[in-house]
Amino acid sequence: TQSHARRRPRTRPRGRTRTRSRASSSAQHIAVCLPASGSRASDRRPSSLSEKKTNTMAAVSASLVTPARSLFAGSRRRATTGRRAMRCVAAAAVEKDSVSLVLLAGGVGKRMGADMPKQYLPLLGTPIALYSLKKFAEMEEVGEIVVVCDPSYRDVFEECEVSKPVVFALPGKERQDSVFNGLSAVREGAALAAIHDSARPLVDLKDAARCFADAMEHGAAVLAVPCKATVKEANPDLSIAKTLDRSKLWEMQTPQVIKPDLLKRGFELVNEKGYEVTDDVSIVEFMGERVQITEGSYVNIKVTTPEDMFIAERLLTEQ
Repeated sequence: TQSHARRRPRTRPRGRTRTRSRASSSAQHIAVCLPASGSRASDRRPSSLSEKKTNTMAAVSASLVTPARSLFAGSRRRATTGRRAMRCVAAAAVEKDSVSLVLLAGGVGKRMGADMPKQYLPLLGTPIALYSLKKFAEMEEVGEIVVVCDPSYRDVFEECEVSKPVVFALPGKERQDSVFNGLSAVREGAALAAIHDSARPLVDLKDAARCFADAMEHGAAVLAVPCKATVKEANPDLSIAKTLDRSKLWEMQTPQVIKPDLLKRGFELVNEKGYEVTDDVSIVEFMGERVQITEGSYVNIKVTTPEDMFIAERLLTEQ
């Protein structure tokens, strides 16, 4: 009403007035779409620099919390939802206690620059690795958790009470060696082996359950999100060779879920050929077998740098 009182006499063209109205309605729509935080900061101008930073971080957190599928426009969002719906109907059932969760916690974490491996740093007072341990222990599909860690950190997990059996395996020189050791400790009769990075404390269990179902149906599945960045292939001299088609690129996450017999056959091939792999489903790819992508969430970040710690803390406080 105040803005109506200050409006000048109608001397300007009508087109400008309509444009101004559309801009106002757009700003109002954006404010409504942002999650409510108790006070409507969008109704007033930030009064200080610190408040501006707070509002900016709230917007960043809101965008991160949004599932991957909701970041696409109109028709693509509907198409993605349709694909999910079809997979949910066709997905095979995963029986209770049929999944062995292999929790990788043997990394060094050099990029964090801390005096201990990143997965043991306290995140809101709890070691990062324990978030995954506690979460997966809540899933009825999970029958056991195999923790791959250095013996000097075994007490971190032993002191955390969970409802599922916890067994331990030694880490290897490379990731694939740690996965092999964890797989070797998986109990006989497990329908699926789910490998998860302990540095991903924000995994969503509903996404994990869908990934289990996809792996049961196809033999192997991995949580992933569409790549948001433009990715270019470079020549040895760092000149750009070509730009890759982003619509075909997906960023791999964990858990990566594979039927144990299939993964064991894959390791035989990898060891025979001397391949080095950086993720687990690559082992299945080398065999020419299908790996199904299960669309996950951008929230499922891997805590690798101090900046990741800050983002993870913010996201955990909003869960």
